[in-house]
Amino acid sequence: MSLQDEIDIKSSEIQTDSYSMSIGELMNLYENKEMDIHPEFQRFYRWSLSQKSRLIESILLGIPLPPIFVYQSHNGVWDVIDGLQRLSTLFQFAGILRDEEKNLLPPLVLEKTSELPSLEGKKWIGDGDDDLNSFTLAQRLYIKRSKLDVKIILKGSDEKSKYELFQRLNTGGTELSDQEIRNCILIMINRQMYLWMRKLSKEEEFVNCLPLTERQMEEQYDMELLLRFMVFRRSTEDDLKNIGDLTEFLTNKMVELATSEFDFDEEEKAFRYTFSLLNQTLREDSFRKYDKYRDKFIGAFLVSSFEVIALGIGYHFRDLSESDFNGAQLTKKIKQLWDSVHFPASTGSRASTRVPRTVSLGRQLFTK
Repeated sequence: MSLQDEIDIKSSEIQTDSYSMSIGELMNLYENKEMDIHPEFQRFYRWSLSQKSRLIESILLGIPLPPIFVYQSHNGVWDVIDGLQRLSTLFQFAGILRDEEKNLLPPLVLEKTSELPSLEGKKWIGDGDDDLNSFTLAQRLYIKRSKLDVKIILKGSDEKSKYELFQRLNTGGTELSDQEIRNCILIMINRQMYLWMRKLSKEEEFVNCLPLTERQMEEQYDMELLLRFMVFRRSTEDDLKNIGDLTEFLTNKMVELATSEFDFDEEEKAFRYTFSLLNQTLREDSFRKYDKYRDKFIGAFLVSSFEVIALGIGYHFRDLSESDFNGAQLTKKIKQLWDSVHFPASTGSRASTRVPRTVSLGRQLFTK
């Protein structure tokens, strides 16, 4: 197949349209539930008050903004793919933004900007007609009549073009971590699975075993570790040999799971057995390095240790749960692991070469 053939096939999968819409029209679409901005996304986007104020400043000064990208669902509702933070800021400023529970969020109060210091303390509508902190009617109308370019992926397009476009637009130059981007994609294609994963990631027995930093938690690394557990526990040897780029591999496997018949019950049983056992035995030491000379676990969380221990237990959880396997035996195996000449050499490797070794080692280590 030639390059042009590939271009013709892929380009035919996406049908687009575009036109300018006023901010007031976009507000009406949102209030009429004709636009979905995924309120769950708000936990991943971290715009500061300063950034939000600068957006309002840009509109007032007539500075062009980047286009909004939406996917038109079969029911005609627009699913926002890119531009969520800009729209959320505008809707919050106007006092119409709702959270995941459909509750109205407090209206945004601006801070001063370099070009418009008088924005300090300004609100869309104040406490009364004579409130000096309120935008004037003329200022509100100016914002509502200002236009944004909207790029529309039409309903005839391939369904997966929605999350592929989201990934392309939100990778590189973005403040979102890889897992935050994955979370957003998962919300778009299987919200039930996202909510299920989020619930599991907050389970006390799981959290107790992961001495993660505040930054790692903020960037949803706990969710990434849960995804790794789900993906690698089920991976075949061929899968493991062809990981390539780990970020892309995890994303593609997540999409496969989210768009297939997924056995939530089986996966949750594996998860609960694994982290219940670890929590009862080693807790925050579960994935730290063992120093045999000091006879103690030291240092920070190690993902290579997670790949061996958590995935090894998870892979064999049914056999282990039906046997007399206990905490003392678990601790002994983990200490033996750190005394192995094979494991320490794996800890610093690239993921594409490390993961096949660590996962295989874990499956061998916990074979009954």
